Amino acid sequence: MADPSVPVTVALLAAEESSAATIFGFYDALMSARRDWAMLHGGAAQDSPFRPVVVSEDGQPLTTGNGVRITPDACFAEVPAPQVAVVADLGIPPGADPGPRFDAAVRWLCGCHAAGGMLASACSGALLLARTGLLDGLQATTHWAYCEHLRRAYPRIGWQADRGLVVAGEGQRILMAGSGVSWHLLVLALIARFAGAEEAMRVARINLMDLNDATPQAYASLTHGSRAADPVIASCQQWVAMHYAHPSPVAQMVALSQMAERTFKRRFSAATGMAPLEYIHHVRLEEAKQMLECGEVAVESVAFDVGYSDTSFFSRLFRRKVGLTPAQYRQRFGRLSREVQGRVH
Repeated sequence: MADPSVPVTVALLAAEESSAATIFGFYDALMSARRDWAMLHGGAAQDSPFRPVVVSEDGQPLTTGNGVRITPDACFAEVPAPQVAVVADLGIPPGADPGPRFDAAVRWLCGCHAAGGMLASACSGALLLARTGLLDGLQATTHWAYCEHLRRAYPRIGWQADRGLVVAGEGQRILMAGSGVSWHLLVLALIARFAGAEEAMRVARINLMDLNDATPQAYASLTHGSRAADPVIASCQQWVAMHYAHPSPVAQMVALSQMAERTFKRRFSAATGMAPLEYIHHVRLEEAKQMLECGEVAVESVAFDVGYSDTSFFSRLFRRKVGLTPAQYRQRFGRLSREVQGRVH
């Protein structure tokens, strides 16, 4: 994991054939790491552990596919050794010879890798990684429409169109995403590698990143929102964060507040926007989501550990608030969690 005080430089290659959507989607996802979760939960402001930089051969403004105008931050010579160099998808027809116009980009990519950096490609960006020679003898992936053409052009590379994400090479310093929005897995893998799997999962949930259909409820953090300005209620929120499984949490908060029960409930609702019991449910369910993502503990045990002795009640409540049953949530987000955790090293 990277030193959080030193941002990880991620250079995003821009060319006339590039997709601006992928470049800036990648840029935004990296910038959102740590920052957005803290903002949504009312925590202290945090900077992203990444420094994305858009680079091109000469650093001059260019027009990408669909007429989107980009002004790069730097030229290749100004960013010779980023920790990560990313080639987004390129609008080059399958089987077409791109000619010499990418020779400088290929040399730059080779130099980045030789300096110890990681190389990454999204979709048809694999065209440039293949030209570096660094993929020879390795498994690789790209958009399904390009695989057969690349297999013929680069027979020493094991092209796999069905792989959403491939990590290969010495030190696992080459990462490749396949078709379409598989670049989501690529950016999550990079975030996991440098900022930790938990942070990658947070970015995934905030940005609804998954390859399967899912209700946005499933990604939502049920405990979003800031700490109450009311110091008494804020202290109760802090207590709940540590003791959410207490058998009588509302009664305990009333006792801590030293208020009459009706006064406390009215003041808590005014400060947080929800009744105390509803708030408890949200905190418990958020903890349950974390447990379902990261482990194989039985649903009954998860329910008990977060404060519910009735598993049926827990399951009904979870489905109503999250939009999925606990088992469905584990199946979907446990897979994604395992995927990003597996790319940390």
